[in-house]
Amino acid sequence: MKILAIADIHGDTGLVKKIEKLIDKEKIELVILAGDQTWFSQNTKNLVGPLTKKRALIIPSNHESEETIEMWEKMYPNLKSVHKKSHQEGDIGFFGSGTLEWGMKNKKSPVYEELKKAHEKIKHLKKKVMITHEPPSESLIELLGFPGTYGIKKAIERFKPNFLICGHIHEGGGLIEKIGETTVMNVARTPLIFEI
Repeated sequence: MKILAIADIHGDTGLVKKIEKLIDKEKIELVILAGDQTWFSQNTKNLVGPLTKKRALIIPSNHESEETIEMWEKMYPNLKSVHKKSHQEGDIGFFGSGTLEWGMKNKKSPVYEELKKAHEKIKHLKKKVMITHEPPSESLIELLGFPGTYGIKKAIERFKPNFLICGHIHEGGGLIEKIGETTVMNVARTPLIFEI
């Protein structure tokens, strides 16, 4: 399956148009929207619709609420939220959480608990993609001076997804690294295409 992932569009309809063309040109089968489509749920027009002509998965983040995501799901039949949930496409499982912890290192991580619950229904699958808005702790993003999130790192270690799609830190857009067996892709303002 050929997938395009993007985060942190932040109301930039010019970026949406570029991504829309890329989806057509590259024959993308699935789009992942990893949060921050808007600036605080303002100006929601023409940000999601053009990117949902194919099937698309989305999570909320610090710039849009779960209610905004639910509104978009009702408006666009090809769009599905994987916030605290999972979704299966053939033999591939997707699961996610848009909850933010802002780099906190608490042992009772809400984002970890949400990912654990979402993972439960797809744990039997060999191919898995985890979607979060924040990057994990102990990632290269921390070399830029931004903290990652402990609960996401713990989820990588426990669930071993093939890919983690994240964003949030714009300066890390396009950064790809390996943490264990997982390829971590920061797609902040940078559409990345991958196959699984």
